[in-house]
Amino acid sequence: MAGLLTLNAGSSSIKFGVYLSAPEPELLLLGQVENLGPVAQLVFSHPDKKTVEIGPADHVTAVQAILEAIQPALKGHLVTGVGHRIVHGGKTFTGPVELTDQVMGQLETLVPLAPLHQPHNLAAVRAAQVAFPDAIQIGCFDTSFHQGHPFVNDAFAIPRRFYEKGVRRYGFHGLSYDYVTDTLTREHPILARGRVVIAHLGNGASMCAVKKGKSIGSTMGFSALDGLPMGTRCGQLDPGVMLYLMEQGHGVEALTHILYKKSGLLGLSEISHDMRTLLASDDPRAAEAIDYYVFRIKRELGAMVAIMGGLNAVVFCGGIGENSPDIRARVLDGLEFMGLSLDAKANAANEQVISDGDVPVLVIPTDEERVIARALAARVVP
Repeated sequence: MAGLLTLNAGSSSIKFGVYLSAPEPELLLLGQVENLGPVAQLVFSHPDKKTVEIGPADHVTAVQAILEAIQPALKGHLVTGVGHRIVHGGKTFTGPVELTDQVMGQLETLVPLAPLHQPHNLAAVRAAQVAFPDAIQIGCFDTSFHQGHPFVNDAFAIPRRFYEKGVRRYGFHGLSYDYVTDTLTREHPILARGRVVIAHLGNGASMCAVKKGKSIGSTMGFSALDGLPMGTRCGQLDPGVMLYLMEQGHGVEALTHILYKKSGLLGLSEISHDMRTLLASDDPRAAEAIDYYVFRIKRELGAMVAIMGGLNAVVFCGGIGENSPDIRARVLDGLEFMGLSLDAKANAANEQVISDGDVPVLVIPTDEERVIARALAARVVP
């Protein structure tokens, strides 16, 4: 059988998965290289959990470490397909596509729209092309799931010529929303045909309004900065703030650094970007950062319900959404008027259904790697 490799490269880590090609790919190995830099680690999560210190590593050396680590799991099977998470596909790429030189050139032009992610995504592609010159390389885009939004959701009220040039809302975390929507279709088909708000809450965070299985609204917009506050990203921001900061002498490079890497939970708390650290802290700044985070989620939840004309289910996913009963409880507190009521015991146990009200609330661990593997399997002979 053909071996499949998935790579999900971020700014400080590279997630990977190894599968055997099949209509539903068979998972062999799952893990990630964490803390890219002077003290990187290779962390395995399936089939066994273990950590291997690999020392200094950038994206190229991390991919090399992954390639060495996956050989025993492949058991002689050749890797004939490598799939990559690409954050930004612009308005051109509406689904998985082979990463030819022409396509890579087009994706390079989108780097300014996703400077925290796109360069690392493309660096991993180039490393994999060198390592597997005969394998097909497929890109799967976080923006694809949101293609086809109504004009009113995608446009900004600035001169229309900018919209025609691509200045519009794209939405992100599409691979996660794709997986959750597919899981709902398989396991809860009645809910999947209704109006669902999916909250992808992690170091990056967004929410998506899904109606009859299709995205009709997202909290993220032109870039991965918009919407909810995140670990280090600001979320929604009055553009007047940017004008003011520029007038005060902040240049593009300085503002990019502030908004992408020094804002969000880290900026508000001045303590940490990690929700676990903030929840454990007795510093009032930590409490205020969490309160703001929860407030914005509630506000966006109401907006998502409004554009769908109702609500049939809420789904939590992402690192915080899947693993923090405390945050889920705070988000749902006081929303009984929307039919949202929490089963405290089920929530504490991280069960799939954590509600006892009229509107189901679910926790579905997302699996972006499997979405990529499925796209690969559709193009590779088993």
